[in-house]
Amino acid sequence: MRKRAPRRGTAKPRLLAGGNPQIAKGYGDAPVQAYIAAMPGWKRDVGRKLDALIVRAVPGVHKAVKWNSPLYGMEGEGWFLGIHVFTRYVKVAFFRGASLHPVPPGESKQQHTRYLDIHENDELDEAQFTAWVKQASQLPGERM
Repeated sequence: MRKRAPRRGTAKPRLLAGGNPQIAKGYGDAPVQAYIAAMPGWKRDVGRKLDALIVRAVPGVHKAVKWNSPLYGMEGEGWFLGIHVFTRYVKVAFFRGASLHPVPPGESKQQHTRYLDIHENDELDEAQFTAWVKQASQLPGERM
């Protein structure tokens, strides 16, 4: 009996170190949704919530997956935010976070970048997150 080749698109994405989904580089909503669907455990719900808040705060936001991370930006303006999965938390990078008010709590080696780390039992301050997203979308984005 011959083995059947697996059908394309049915294989689950591989999880890299820390549980970060390995998703092929792509532009638009589809690769971002594939990334979110592959986020392990409780992190998937965090990913869905973050994506929904970003889309609601910035209508027409552009999306992509690069370097196994969803990126959000404005057309022709670069990327203002990225998401990455780690073992114990989901990291949101505001690429111009040092210019946000108030400044997000996580410091970076990059002068302008600030982070928000979301752990399993953290209560996300949706109003503050939405305010940061709106502010970030109006700043010059990163070219990546």
